[in-house]
Amino acid sequence: MHFTVYSYNELKAATHGFRASNKIGEGGFGSVYKGKLQDGIFVAVKVLSVELESMRGEREFVSEIAALSDIKHENLVNLRGCCVDGAKRLLVYDYMENNSLSQTFLGGEQNRSKFTWTLRKEISIGIAKGLSYLHEEVSPHVVHRDIKASNILLDEDFTPKIADFGLARLFSENTSHISTRVAGTLGYLSPEYAVSGHLTRKSDVYSFGVVLLEIASGSPVVAFDITRGEHFLVNKAWEMYNSDQLLELVDPVLDREISSDEAVRFLKVGLLCVQENASLRPKMSMVIKMLSSNGATIVDEMKITQPGIVADLMDVKIGRKHSSQSFFSKASTSMSPGSPFQTGRRK
Repeated sequence: MHFTVYSYNELKAATHGFRASNKIGEGGFGSVYKGKLQDGIFVAVKVLSVELESMRGEREFVSEIAALSDIKHENLVNLRGCCVDGAKRLLVYDYMENNSLSQTFLGGEQNRSKFTWTLRKEISIGIAKGLSYLHEEVSPHVVHRDIKASNILLDEDFTPKIADFGLARLFSENTSHISTRVAGTLGYLSPEYAVSGHLTRKSDVYSFGVVLLEIASGSPVVAFDITRGEHFLVNKAWEMYNSDQLLELVDPVLDREISSDEAVRFLKVGLLCVQENASLRPKMSMVIKMLSSNGATIVDEMKITQPGIVADLMDVKIGRKHSSQSFFSKASTSMSPGSPFQTGRRK
């Protein structure tokens, strides 16, 4: 894999001095700028903010390089190189013309109507293939830890690329789990990881299940309305599944363009991925089979059990001094009091 070490001045020139108008994204660990290298190639430059006391930012820089420097897959963002200049840490990626799934797809009907059912299918399967590659095909295995819509980038052909490996952890072949401070985004966090800090590949499977529910429904992960108060998409899907109304959850902007059976199957696969019992969640390679054209038989034979979700930030196992800023995503700042789990049991 071709990996380049860039100079700081080279990247500063490429982004016009990291000009605000070139800024295309911002995460918990830094800002991302669009740049144009001297050879005319467009890139995305992530400028990591390193906290000297905690070395936050430095860890994420190392994690990203460790996870991506030796692997390549159609559905993973391509890391072109890096820059180390004093305390400055920069990462350089291929530029993605259609930004992230959260910016391009989620939100108003006008955005979502551009995404046909066929395109949503291809994006869902592409994300699953990228995760399956990380979990099952590379050694050591990679657990991403922060799968969510804003970390799925889309190239000019809307091919999905899993991005932001700053929280990723590598698993050797015989490791079942590792214990770590909890990091990620509420709404996408698997309950067993949030409460125990035990990280497994099934933690990513849970997060993927939430993204799949988002793509098929066009609904936010956490929503608020006058009648129900704050409610989670995972619970909503479970309630509609129990009352045999899952088809009503499918994004209404899709209208008659979809196969009802296929859309319901995708929602069921999402529910299988977010089951509270992690051992019941399918591997990502199985998810790919279930999402494929002949996956209906597999899904029909599987029993869907209730999901679990993290509903209260106070019950999350957070590191001694620092927690991930990703917790405080815009959609998830208002957490319900009470139990850390909001299971899907209907009252």
